[in-house]
Amino acid sequence: MAQTHFGYQKVDESEKANKVAGVFHSVANKYDIMNDLMSFGMHRIWKFFTTGIANVQNGQKVLDIAGGTGDLALAFSKKAGSTGEVWLSDINSSMLEVGRDRMIDQGAILPCVQLDAEKIPFPKNYFDLVTVSFGLRNMTHKELALKEMCRVTKPGGKTMVLEFSKPIDQLKPIYDVYSFKVLPWLGKTIANDSESYKYLAESIRMHPDAETLKQMMLESGFDRVDVHRFTGGIVALHIGYKF
Repeated sequence: MAQTHFGYQKVDESEKANKVAGVFHSVANKYDIMNDLMSFGMHRIWKFFTTGIANVQNGQKVLDIAGGTGDLALAFSKKAGSTGEVWLSDINSSMLEVGRDRMIDQGAILPCVQLDAEKIPFPKNYFDLVTVSFGLRNMTHKELALKEMCRVTKPGGKTMVLEFSKPIDQLKPIYDVYSFKVLPWLGKTIANDSESYKYLAESIRMHPDAETLKQMMLESGFDRVDVHRFTGGIVALHIGYKF
């Protein structure tokens, strides 16, 4: 049986999806408040930039993968309008339920689908925009997921990957202390779950750096990939264009 990483652990590939699911079933109800605390609210700025540069137009079709609590999908739906088609998706049912309920509370009724990004159940060339925000690093076969995202993206469209990356050298000592000491403490204090946040910190370290991910996207079929780095390289936005 082939193995992959779950944080710093080595596990069978067949086990990783269930382990990741356990993490997000555990943190779903505290996901938004923990994001605000962990990033000092910076995640809202990163996502605001992402939705702005996406430039979604009225009537366009958008797929938000690993969309969690629905903040990106909700923002895109306002741009796509009543003639557009914005899908919220997640592999985790608990996250999807939280996202669906949150959007309903805000008066938005969007289609929601539980899906595996490695097997996207839509035809090729269907979406004007595909996005994944802080979800790619949890996928077992990132290359397969990226190929699927490219497949369902229309010619002239784009796929956007917002994800943690590798910070500049000057930030690494502080970032390591924060990641492995403060994050698990916050998880235990706020969400009563330190282990899930220890995994999240480890999963960031195991994720490819910005240049490696850019090359992976090019090899997955995108014709051009632009990279925007934020907050000293802690986060990067990759935009893959399909011509």
